[in-house]
Amino acid sequence: MRLSNQNKPSTSAAQRAGYLTRNAWRGLGCVAVMTGMPLGSAFADTLHIRYAVSLLGLPLGTAGLDAKLEADTYALDVTAKLTGLASVVSNSKGAAASTGAVSAGKVSPSTYATSSSNSKETRTVRMSMAAGNVKGVDIAPPFDVQPDRVPLTEAHRRSIIDPVSALVMPVPAGADLVGAAACNRSLPIFDGYTRFDVTLSYVGIRNVKTKGYAGPVSVCAARYVPIAGHKADRPATKFMADNRDMEVWLLPVASARLEMPYRISVKTMVGTTVIEAQEVRVDGPTRASVAQ
Repeated sequence: MRLSNQNKPSTSAAQRAGYLTRNAWRGLGCVAVMTGMPLGSAFADTLHIRYAVSLLGLPLGTAGLDAKLEADTYALDVTAKLTGLASVVSNSKGAAASTGAVSAGKVSPSTYATSSSNSKETRTVRMSMAAGNVKGVDIAPPFDVQPDRVPLTEAHRRSIIDPVSALVMPVPAGADLVGAAACNRSLPIFDGYTRFDVTLSYVGIRNVKTKGYAGPVSVCAARYVPIAGHKADRPATKFMADNRDMEVWLLPVASARLEMPYRISVKTMVGTTVIEAQEVRVDGPTRASVAQ
């Protein structure tokens, strides 16, 4: 299947803010598993996290993450939308979902789907995977072909994880749930039309408090490395590739020995975007297990 390219976003400041916010969530939410342990013994928890999204300290929107975690499978749903004055300027919203299994200490995605819409159009992307390799991609409506993008090859569709499965972050057996083992990893991400790496490195530990959780989180520095499918000479691409003002804070989920994003902070070309948890809830037999 031919993979087309992304439309050029609007150049207005407000629309560009929405564009960068969505890409910050997609890209820096990609803090996934390359090594780690299976999701434990017989249990089934559903983790709910509600986030506030801000730009330059001003409310921009909301996001949600619902994760059903079983002994060797997972199902994740992510939603995001602009609210308040931002929704008047750009009526944008999106949703994404992923399913997969945990096998041999790694996350193995099976399905990925995302839908994003604004006042002009709605676009969906669907992708199937097996053993870390892409089996099929459907994009509707297809992106316009733009020959100045870095070409995608079959190699870029192998040994990858999708952006939503990237939110499942097991920690190796014997390692502390809060600390360097939570952060230090390099992640090969493919979203159906672009291939990029996200690298995380350990910075330290912070104590946080929000509804449903009070305790330590791991603070990770993040870097974005474009690989293919992007415009190499595009200012936004160059800005993000050089960007050193990006952090991800990881929340420990003890019952599953994994991490989930608590806070994502990204400096963009129009200011710093922050996505931060406002409520954390676990439903299931280990509902008190968020934290060590």
